[in-house]
Amino acid sequence: QVQLAESGGGLVQPGGSPRLTCTASGRVFQITTMAWYRQAPGKERESVAQISSDGDTKYVDSVKDRFTISRDNAKNTLYLQMNKLKPEDTAVYYCHAVLQVSIEGKVEVWGQGTLVTVSS
Repeated sequence: QVQLAESGGGLVQPGGSPRLTCTASGRVFQITTMAWYRQAPGKERESVAQISSDGDTKYVDSVKDRFTISRDNAKNTLYLQMNKLKPEDTAVYYCHAVLQVSIEGKVEVWGQGTLVTVSS
């Protein structure tokens, strides 16, 4: 299997620019698409940004031009650079990966989450 571990959360002032990191371990050769999700208090979990194994990216409209997702396959690491943070960005951020475990078999893996609180 694959294990995902996030880091980089914490208390951030509005307008801040923290970077989240997700480090993968285990059968990392199975990893295809990776993504960051977030869940704000009282809300459903939503996809924030995703990146394919080829580097193609997609973002939810609310973070376009503020967040950048990237990955370093040599280091088995996923990043989320967050800029111009707003209080509404407060949420638990989760790292997500899709594993190709067989020719037609895919499995989703989640990290434990890291809390980002945007407040002055």
